Amino acid sequence: MDRKQLGILAALVGVFLFAYFVNFTSPEVQNAMHEAFYMLQWYVRYHTLACVVPAMFIAGAIATFFRKEAVLRHLGPKANKVEAYGVASTSGTVLAVCSCSVLPMFAGIYRVGAGLGPASAFLYAGPAINVMAIFLTARVLGLDLGIARVVGAIVFAIVIGLIMAVIFRTDEQKRTAAAMQLPDPPPAKRKGWQTVLFFASMILFLVFSDWANPSQTVINTTDGRQMTVSVLIRTSETYRVQLEQPLGDQPKGTKLVLNIDQIESETDLTPASYQWVAWVYHHRWYFAATLFVATLIMVASWFDADEIAAWMNETWSFSKSIIPLLFGGVLATGFIGALIPEHIVASWVGGDSFRANLVASMIGGMWYFATLTEVPILEALLGLGMGRGPALSLLLAGPALSLPSIAVIYSVIGGKKTIAFVVLTVLMSTIVGMIFGWFFV
Repeated sequence: MDRKQLGILAALVGVFLFAYFVNFTSPEVQNAMHEAFYMLQWYVRYHTLACVVPAMFIAGAIATFFRKEAVLRHLGPKANKVEAYGVASTSGTVLAVCSCSVLPMFAGIYRVGAGLGPASAFLYAGPAINVMAIFLTARVLGLDLGIARVVGAIVFAIVIGLIMAVIFRTDEQKRTAAAMQLPDPPPAKRKGWQTVLFFASMILFLVFSDWANPSQTVINTTDGRQMTVSVLIRTSETYRVQLEQPLGDQPKGTKLVLNIDQIESETDLTPASYQWVAWVYHHRWYFAATLFVATLIMVASWFDADEIAAWMNETWSFSKSIIPLLFGGVLATGFIGALIPEHIVASWVGGDSFRANLVASMIGGMWYFATLTEVPILEALLGLGMGRGPALSLLLAGPALSLPSIAVIYSVIGGKKTIAFVVLTVLMSTIVGMIFGWFFV
């Protein structure tokens, strides 16, 4: 039985066991199921069209138009290590997107021939060193955590990539040999600058369409309350928010659910240092539309019908294999997260012991965080007693891993490599968080 069939069997067994044993009359389980579908709706409404779909087209274009010789020369197992790992480990500063955008691009460069080491470094660093998230971390959680996050992310990406390359060097040699046996693609029909401009246009479209708002939101309700909040999840009927200032007897960090019809108005409260980021956020669709039109013009002018058809086939291949896993992972994350109250999580990660950091890393590796939402969530956990070391552990493990991303990574590189990547990420996050906690309390 091949890997794909084993995955299908495992999914069927998991659904069977869930349906067989879960007590659906339990209020906790019913609430968790509601939360799971609320989270899925939020993901579909605010991340799929603006984030996942563009990333699928980019991944399809990588698989179609990147020449394997160029990929092997710059990112393959025998590529210059400084160049390969340098580019892979700093890519997130340019992309500024979340893991659900990085995953399809990771699948694309790996399919074309990128070495496991550089591809793993890209997979980890892509969402981990989002510039906006780092600056917001430093402003809200402290300069020490902000600096530790960016340094740890870059160093981690390189170390994890190198270790993955060493562990699976035999498999990589076989994969490279097989890639070299494939027939050479026909000569490029475009000049190098045309290809660069085409990919730059698509990637910038993704950056702007997925641009996150760093502002807090001031909400006025129909019953006369005014609250300063971070919006965590939006569905068609509700806002899930976290108080950023006390409201009556409710302290900062309290989570509230507001029905849409309760909200009279909402405005952004943007710090002076983030005015330009907020300005881009409010004008992002103008930038994205311009880049979308530019991409269409390039496609119509520079690509023939056969190339476009091949591109669409690759895009569909990625979409049908990745998107169902993302949706299923988001559902599972929402369900599990609702069963574990925040105050219980805080009690598990108090102090800076090995256990606390390990739990924080494992939670970070399971939860799905949208871009920037990890900062207010961690702020609330710190207020409930979470140690600063475990906070860093979660920040280092969280962007690269989640239930949706683990499922997708498994589908791309297989079980052994996925387990190795997850274990390395969790253990290294744990150790660095513990060391950080010894010096910064």
